[in-house]
Amino acid sequence: MKKYILIMLMFPLFAFSQKMVSKDVMEVKKFQEELNAEYLNSKETPLRGDNFTNFKGHPFFPFSPKYKVTAKFVKTKSPKPFDLPTSSGKTKSYREYGKATFELDGKPYTLTLYQSLDLIKQKKYRDYLFLPFRDQTNEKETYGGGKYMDLTIPKGNTIVLDFNKSYQPFCAYNAYDYNCPIVPEENKLPVEIRAGVMYEDIYHH
Repeated sequence: MKKYILIMLMFPLFAFSQKMVSKDVMEVKKFQEELNAEYLNSKETPLRGDNFTNFKGHPFFPFSPKYKVTAKFVKTKSPKPFDLPTSSGKTKSYREYGKATFELDGKPYTLTLYQSLDLIKQKKYRDYLFLPFRDQTNEKETYGGGKYMDLTIPKGNTIVLDFNKSYQPFCAYNAYDYNCPIVPEENKLPVEIRAGVMYEDIYHH
């Protein structure tokens, strides 16, 4: 009888957990569909020539709730503008906005979030944060130059990092027409992040 009562008490928690996972899956699926639509749109895609003609959609890692983490967020005090090197040898102006510390498999990691000094001049990007990072999947299942995540300024002292929504920069698909920020050393993770967009190394041959 006690076992039966315990199961009944746990069932609502299980159902709630499943509902949350289902919501996360739908959000990631929407991200994937929108990204594919962008690359299939001749007016928005970075792809050119045969790469555009042959493109059917991105390969993605399977969704994993493990890679959606709530990180402790600390805003940087009095950040100074700096020039971030790019893939073309030029630079773009950024400032550090804050640091996000989280755990994966019981180990702590910290990533730095940035603001583009050019983008924040536009109203729709005023709350936009840029998170470039590298991990141990680069040059294997993902682009060697790393991946990006788009975030918005958090209201409190935590921020959600959903690596299932991470993607490759445009210059991974077209190094001639695009100028992409290079991932800073401080954002290189010594662990595999098997989430988000995978990469087929067919674009630089």
